[in-house]
Amino acid sequence: MRREILVVAAILLDRQGRVLLVGNDWGRRGQVRYTLPGGTVEPGETVLEALAREVREETGLSVKAVEHLAYVIQVEDRRKNERTLALAFKATYEGLLNPKDPDGHIVEARFFTPEEVAARLAEKGPLREPLLDYLSGERGRFYAYAGWGQPGVRV
Repeated sequence: MRREILVVAAILLDRQGRVLLVGNDWGRRGQVRYTLPGGTVEPGETVLEALAREVREETGLSVKAVEHLAYVIQVEDRRKNERTLALAFKATYEGLLNPKDPDGHIVEARFFTPEEVAARLAEKGPLREPLLDYLSGERGRFYAYAGWGQPGVRV
């Protein structure tokens, strides 16, 4: 049976224009992967409720307002027989960084310059390309990928 996954992510910028990324060690093997704060929408939860919950869990910050939809990503992972649809929103926040991830995967949450973001996301097409495009002024784009390591199509 095919698995359908709905994911939300927040683009949070500080006053210097730096982007908040979280370091995830999902396998607890010391292999940290950086992403925007966010995660899977749980059953019975709206997209915006999930966004607020994930940001709070992964960063300790509270989403103050969602400004706009930044981009959408679709990844068809045929190896795992799953489709992931990810919605990234530009949001404002309040509070202090203090991650309290109940799953224990988040090992770091901090702000990075756009250049540092490009370096941290060097090999991650679906995570890198849409965010870097957004930071350079592209908004409202749709990205489709045939897999997590595959080239994508931007619409």
